[in-house]
Amino acid sequence: MQKHFSDRSIGLFSLFLFILTIPAGNWVVMNVGTVCPPDGPCLIPVWPGIMSPSAVLVAGLALILRDAVQSLLGKRWTLVAIAVGALLSGVLSEPSIILGSTCAFLFSELADFAVYTPLRERHLSLAIILSGLVGSIVDSIIFLSLAFGSLDFVVGQVIGKFWMSLLAGAMLLMWHYRQRSTVRL
Repeated sequence: MQKHFSDRSIGLFSLFLFILTIPAGNWVVMNVGTVCPPDGPCLIPVWPGIMSPSAVLVAGLALILRDAVQSLLGKRWTLVAIAVGALLSGVLSEPSIILGSTCAFLFSELADFAVYTPLRERHLSLAIILSGLVGSIVDSIIFLSLAFGSLDFVVGQVIGKFWMSLLAGAMLLMWHYRQRSTVRL
């Protein structure tokens, strides 16, 4: 079976999507949800009885895409992507969430990087799940406290991002095993 896309092209596509998550998440949190209070984030359910700001799924996706960028393009590309992402967050965020969005993005992605890097060679799925969990906790606490002055939705934030990490870990594990079986043929 022939490989259709190189790791580099998939990595560059992941980088592009990672960068897109910044403006997408900032727009979604203020405009999309099952409930949109006038002075707060738009909300979605992430568990029975637990709500979260709607950008939770986009932020969870950003953490996963950051892992993909590192796996496929390396640490330097990843650190540059984090810096560019933080800059974009600062430039493109609505004024009411600019500080929270920028700081949360920068510090959560660096926390994700710090956990993912030492684990990825031996336990890829575990690296994705744990780094996503750590990144989501850091992101949630910083974003909610700076952007909205409240940690009311921190549990929902962590749950929603953790769902994304579990999903990505499972998908990456399946892709990894498929790649290995393709190489053996």
